[in-house]
Amino acid sequence: MSGLRKSTLLIVFAIVLVLATACGNNANNASSTNSGNSANSANSANSANSANSANNAASTNAGANEQAADTADAAGETRNIRHALGELPIKGVPQKIVVLEWTYAEDLLMVGVQPAGVADIENMKKWVSPPTALSADVADVGTRQEPNLETIAALEPDLIIGVKFRHEATYDQLNAIAPTLLFDPYPAEGQGDQYQEMIATFETIADVVGKTAEADKVLADLQQAYDDGKAKLAAAGKEGAQIALAMPWVDQNAVTFRVSTDNALAIKVLEQIGLKNTFKPTQFEVYGYTQGGVELLQQVPDANYLHITNEDNVLGVLEKNTVWTGLNFVKENRVFALGGDTWPYGGPHSAKLLAERAVSVLTGQ
Repeated sequence: MSGLRKSTLLIVFAIVLVLATACGNNANNASSTNSGNSANSANSANSANSANSANNAASTNAGANEQAADTADAAGETRNIRHALGELPIKGVPQKIVVLEWTYAEDLLMVGVQPAGVADIENMKKWVSPPTALSADVADVGTRQEPNLETIAALEPDLIIGVKFRHEATYDQLNAIAPTLLFDPYPAEGQGDQYQEMIATFETIADVVGKTAEADKVLADLQQAYDDGKAKLAAAGKEGAQIALAMPWVDQNAVTFRVSTDNALAIKVLEQIGLKNTFKPTQFEVYGYTQGGVELLQQVPDANYLHITNEDNVLGVLEKNTVWTGLNFVKENRVFALGGDTWPYGGPHSAKLLAERAVSVLTGQ
């Protein structure tokens, strides 16, 4: 090999060696750069995640604190509650409530609130079938007509609930003990509906005690009971059946009747399941009934007669009365007892029981 050729080969070899070394350095640099970028990306991501977690935790805690603050504010909030005598400011959610009318005790129990005191507990147990029994420590505060103010004051209530037609005369004395709400379940002619008043009062009481969600469920259950009742009546061929509803009792060896009129709460309840009242009074009856003797029922001889009484001797006395025995519904065995604790002046719970029991006796189910 000539010297020139050897020199040329050496030069080429040197160039190749230099290029190979350069490529190796570039590869190592690229690998180091990529590793560094991956590590930096991971560190950045971890830092970002940590920051986000911290921010989320802070946001959650802030939300919880805000909620707690809102709850605290709500506890001391003063609201103006409308009732039969205007508006009453009530601060926070009352915890000790005295009730002077059975219906409103039933309303409280229906949303899970035990009253501190109730008027005439003994007779309430006789006439009303509550959704939950009154606690043993609920105090009796006298009669509904004349509640014992001293007993009420001793309970130190933060709310009293009564009814206008009984307690308006002593309102100032009651309100001096604790804020007092009075409701009027008997609207004057053309000024309202007993059924809608019952619903509105129930919703107001539930709102006052912070139980609106519970109240919504109660009313939804009531509507479902109506729908089920209508279906059962239709299946039994009793859809749109004619009825008369009365509360009879014995008075001096004769029976006196309260016969429900179209504006009565109980009749409005029975209309919800499609039943039709046949008794028509000669005048508007603000309390929803006409009171009188058995002769009143001669107006409705062909109705299905529904009755509510706690007296065992009513039918025994009536069986000796020729007017009674001459009525078609008596001859045809269409006399139906709903039970003495079917309270026709109650709240949604009593309304549900009334509807269900009417369906049961009329269909035989």
